[in-house]
Amino acid sequence: NKMDRDAQNPFDLLEEIEQVLGIETYPMNWPIGSGKEFKGVYDRNKKEILAFQHSGKVGQQQAEKIEAQLGDPGLDELLTKPLHDTLSEDIELLDGAAYEFNLDKVRHGMLTPVFFGSALTNFGVEPFLADFLRLSPPPLPRDSSAGPIDPRREDFSAFVFKIQANMNKAHRDRIAFIRICSGKFERGMDVFHVQGGKKVKLAQGTQLMASEREIVEEAYAGDIIGVFDPGIFSIGDTICTGKKVQFEGIPTFAPEFFCRVQQKDTMKRKQFVKGTTQIAQEGAIQIFQEIASGMEEVIVGVVGTLQFDVFKYRMENEYNVEIRMETLPYSLIRWIDTPDVDLKKLNLTSDTKKVQDIRGRYLLLFSNEWSIRWALEHNEGLELSEFSR
Repeated sequence: NKMDRDAQNPFDLLEEIEQVLGIETYPMNWPIGSGKEFKGVYDRNKKEILAFQHSGKVGQQQAEKIEAQLGDPGLDELLTKPLHDTLSEDIELLDGAAYEFNLDKVRHGMLTPVFFGSALTNFGVEPFLADFLRLSPPPLPRDSSAGPIDPRREDFSAFVFKIQANMNKAHRDRIAFIRICSGKFERGMDVFHVQGGKKVKLAQGTQLMASEREIVEEAYAGDIIGVFDPGIFSIGDTICTGKKVQFEGIPTFAPEFFCRVQQKDTMKRKQFVKGTTQIAQEGAIQIFQEIASGMEEVIVGVVGTLQFDVFKYRMENEYNVEIRMETLPYSLIRWIDTPDVDLKKLNLTSDTKKVQDIRGRYLLLFSNEWSIRWALEHNEGLELSEFSR
């Protein structure tokens, strides 16, 4: 919470988290004032006050631990009496009516610690990071086709959870981010790409922090590293050594907004296909084709309309392709789970469109729920799903 600026009342903030996210809260510390009258925070576990003075310029601040307890008259001068009184009342209310801290509930996503701090002035950041390390669980087993994979297992295994193209525009590189689930990564090691069905060499591992990169010689279960992707990886892919395993895929959520996309310059078809495909493989958008059509135009689906703007900007600036976008009236999508379905025989409403994704799987685009019910009621045995992996 931006406690060095005028911000939402802390109690209102906690209530919003509990109501919107449906998770209990436990403030690890508590702000003393806010905005221009911000004076510091109270550490609930250590029962200490960190007083903070800000000169008005970023980087010029001072924080000191105050040993006086709540109710000490000396705090009236340090914090001002109104802030001291407010803090005492707040802490009394929290200790009496708030949820109790429970690490097991934290690790099961039922309760969240809440920290108040200021990134602008670098105040409260270090205590947050220290508690983050203390409260975070060690690497946990992950389900696979061979059962749960123990992180202490000697054989290396990892899965791809993110792909990013053009991280270095000068080299047009493409990085696949992997989370190591077991074993040890060593630079230059050979692994088996399960979805690709072949061995690949992880020539170089990279750790990234903001714009800085660092070559990684070795990494272990729980670590996240980036590896060069020549275009063979997809989100959810598994790489491993020893006994072959395959981790559960990552859900592909149903887009809610669709538009038809074409390149303005037909001479740039190659760049158009490369750009749409790579951005789709990152998971930022989903692309679909009408049945038996080429890639001269595609249907782009997104969860939020801002993704259309990002897609357009990246196509123009990273792939040098100007595009034309036409909004489509569809708002619902379903994957066809029925094997060997004959699309020509499906009885559908006139406003339903048949498409396929980049993996060749068939889908239906609908304008409303009524069209979905029609499809299910008038096509015996038809199975549809809202999500895919």
